[in-house]
Amino acid sequence: MKKRNGSAGALLVVAVLAGCATTAEPPTCPTDAQAAEFARLYVAKQQIPLPPESMTMAGAECGRDKVTAHLGRAYGRVVGYKAGLTNPAMQKRINYPAPVRGTLFEQMILRDNAEVPVNWGARPVFEADLVVEVKDAGLHEAKTPLEVLRHVTAIYPFIELPDLAYQDPSKLGGPALVYANVAARLGVLGAPMPATADPRLSDALRDMMVRLLDDTGKELDAGKGSVILEHPLNSVIWLVADLKKAGITVKPGDLLSLGSFSRLLPPQAGRTVRAVYEGLPGNPSVSVRFR
Repeated sequence: MKKRNGSAGALLVVAVLAGCATTAEPPTCPTDAQAAEFARLYVAKQQIPLPPESMTMAGAECGRDKVTAHLGRAYGRVVGYKAGLTNPAMQKRINYPAPVRGTLFEQMILRDNAEVPVNWGARPVFEADLVVEVKDAGLHEAKTPLEVLRHVTAIYPFIELPDLAYQDPSKLGGPALVYANVAARLGVLGAPMPATADPRLSDALRDMMVRLLDDTGKELDAGKGSVILEHPLNSVIWLVADLKKAGITVKPGDLLSLGSFSRLLPPQAGRTVRAVYEGLPGNPSVSVRFR
């Protein structure tokens, strides 16, 4: 009996140690207290010190998950996810060669013609983006843009209003961006366009020209659909694969933000900005006014 009890005890110890090994945090993951303070400053729209340069991407992802747990208390339920650094120009600016993921919350999403304060964040910027709405979890199996269209219900024009909240965003790198939930702050959705598994729609998304215009008609910036991973729906494929690796399955109604077709631009009070998607059916658009 003693021998069996000893063996059972040894097995229990091994199991506990194995469990600890699988749940151990990456060495550079911020502490719970550090993540809580980061989230407090972010919600308060205060500038935040950059994390140590030694922070790894694994540590940043661990910290992001802690930070987003706090952000949910301020911004409501999770309504979707965003892919960042899907544009080679943005990868070059941040000096990180791959996409990254953040979380979108209910109170971050505004509707077309929204008016927002020009200081909606500590370091506010805006960009032309695009959102798709998930139809079903079969999206995780999509391997091509056309297959993506079978598993989404709608496509939305989207102006994202990120917040590069760090004290010195010129030194922003991939891990710091991830720790900050990829700078998610606000975004403005245009009217939905039905998504159909039509090769012509897939081609139009790749070949469209997305233009950012101010209220005088001046073009602020522009980019082709293909600037995002050669096809904007490739961003969906990357994003749902990254979510699956983290044990997250998308569900109907989730919103997926695909990345930037334009440069990050600073807002000006009293101006209205419009993103136009030339080449999509009806040349849809979305607008936001800065007050």
